[in-house]
Amino acid sequence: MKWLLDTTTVSALMRAEPRVAARFRAASPADVTVPQPVLAEIHHGLARLPRSRRRAQLEGRWDILRRSLRRSPWTDAVSSRYGELKAELERAGTPLDDFDIAIAAHALDAPATLVTSNARHFARVPGLSVEDWGRG
Repeated sequence: MKWLLDTTTVSALMRAEPRVAARFRAASPADVTVPQPVLAEIHHGLARLPRSRRRAQLEGRWDILRRSLRRSPWTDAVSSRYGELKAELERAGTPLDDFDIAIAAHALDAPATLVTSNARHFARVPGLSVEDWGRG
């Protein structure tokens, strides 16, 4: 099985949440990827934090984690999937944030199961397989 991590899952790994960390360790590194929009959101979140010991700890954990994560490439196929998905969600009256659509497009194109704690949020995306590693 292939998994694509969203921002909430990467954040949980940075905080060393036990259930999420255990599932991550149990997965084959070749089967887990992260798309560039997630990296951008993590960098934004860190940049918003005031300079502090907490921020330094999170940045250190992020540096270690990002070296171990394979990237899901942003290809022409992902861009096409993004455009189609965004239009479909707009027509249905259930739009999502652009980065969330981009993350979903990566998962659909891979194909991979999106690992997120926002399963209800991503349930709007037709055909998207979603899993929450933080739930028992």
